[in-house]
Amino acid sequence: MGTVFSFDVRDADADDAVARAVAWLHHVDAVFSTYRPDSAISRLGRGEIELPDCPPEVSHVLAMCAQAEHDTNGYFTMYPGGRLDPSGLVKGWAIEEASRILSEAGARRHCVNGGGDIQLGPDPSPWRIGIAHPARPGALCTVVTGHDLAIATSGSAERGPHILDPHTGRAADALLSITLVGPRLTAVDAFATAAFAMGDAARDWVAEIDDLEAFAVTASGDTWRTKGF
Repeated sequence: MGTVFSFDVRDADADDAVARAVAWLHHVDAVFSTYRPDSAISRLGRGEIELPDCPPEVSHVLAMCAQAEHDTNGYFTMYPGGRLDPSGLVKGWAIEEASRILSEAGARRHCVNGGGDIQLGPDPSPWRIGIAHPARPGALCTVVTGHDLAIATSGSAERGPHILDPHTGRAADALLSITLVGPRLTAVDAFATAAFAMGDAARDWVAEIDDLEAFAVTASGDTWRTKGF
């Protein structure tokens, strides 16, 4: 998916569970990666195949994308830049499913990290997750502590301005980064992309959603957070 994935699993005898989770991620990459011209999503986007020709999970993911677009008032889109690309939801969904595979196999104390977006396992032993400061390489801007949590950060520090405001077509630039925390990464990852596109308006939007909190670094270097962060 164009990024690095890592597993930190603290349970013994978890090799088989990790192997299954890794195989799942390779399957998702083969179906959904926009970096692979032979993936189902790339072929669908070019009009070479129709939705019924795709693996069944494609319909499931596109339905979740449509719901995310509705929930974010159009700030999430599966057509960034005018081409089919559900990556803003797929990565979080893939990581969440990998976490579920581990948990169901008994490896409940784990952290699955895909490009900085994280799902923590349900074991009650807490994790401490440092959030990189977008303007100070090597520094942290905050730390999230907990378990059974999803954490996703969207920003421009590593890739430059690349998240578009779908309503204007221009790169969003009001924030340097925004981190969302919630129970499940499928929604948290998609909502983080949308929240970055919203800019400071994301603060009130996140506050209206149950079990979702936010921490942001603005373009001026100031920070804000929702009440429950």
